[in-house]
Amino acid sequence: MAVNRSARPPTVLVLRALGLGDLLTAVPALRALRRARPDHRLVMAAPRALTPLARRAGVDAVVHTVGLDTGVAAPSPAIAVNLHGRGPQSTAALRALRPGTLITHAEDPADTARPQWGADLHEVDRWCRLLDAHGVPADPTELTLDGPPAGPRDGPGPIVVHPGAASAARRWPVDRFAAVVRALARRRPEAPIVITGGPGEEGRAEEVAARAGLAPGSVRAGRTDLTALDALVAGARLVVCGDTGVAHLATAHRVRSVLLFGPTDPAGWGPRIAPHLHRVLWAGRTGDPHADRPDPGLLEITAEQVLTAVEETETADV
Repeated sequence: MAVNRSARPPTVLVLRALGLGDLLTAVPALRALRRARPDHRLVMAAPRALTPLARRAGVDAVVHTVGLDTGVAAPSPAIAVNLHGRGPQSTAALRALRPGTLITHAEDPADTARPQWGADLHEVDRWCRLLDAHGVPADPTELTLDGPPAGPRDGPGPIVVHPGAASAARRWPVDRFAAVVRALARRRPEAPIVITGGPGEEGRAEEVAARAGLAPGSVRAGRTDLTALDALVAGARLVVCGDTGVAHLATAHRVRSVLLFGPTDPAGWGPRIAPHLHRVLWAGRTGDPHADRPDPGLLEITAEQVLTAVEETETADV
């Protein structure tokens, strides 16, 4: 029997085959596309693990895609949107799908039909500006996510400490995280402290807990999937972490946070909304975000500065 393909809704395919923080900074753009094309199926090319959060941002389905080495395995869409990068590889991956319309940045300075890449823009604003230029209004403040259903809880929410990061350049030393955790446990005895981590970060999280004198049960690294981590952050009292996806979860749930930046300028990747809830510590200079050792600027941040920032954010008006 022949399949009536014309009965299928047209597709908007969004390429963002990156990590958690990358997804969360694209939420306003995704919501704008959902509003602009309500009769289309919104599909995202991204890692499969991000599916639960992508759906809460309006995405109908996720095509499992990690990086660009293997291209994008998807049927030809009506509209393809490059929220992955400036090109040329990401743009070529979408052109290979032969979309009806391609939304992307200009690859040539002489191209006036598309917006030029804005190197100094906040990551959220970059993608909203791209859509605005193609007639899709986007609001960069639409970053919040409705929290997952909260289970019963006695007492205050936990303090979430996430000592890991994707690269060594963004990893603050374990002994300093432990010093902060030890002080918080002493100053906030009523609030449980939870140490989180992504795949492969179990050892780092366990070392922080051990040095701080916490019970092994305080470590959630390796024991939570993304949905559980999302729920944990949504119900947290405070988040302390580096420049990671967990920092963007704190922004998405309007949870107070203290964030440690090293090689990356927080003007591009820091909290885009509710600045009164967040304290960003940064030495004021950039470096190589992919270096194999902690960034020198990151190492200038002391445990005492982090604890002072905790006091400041906890007393800020909501």
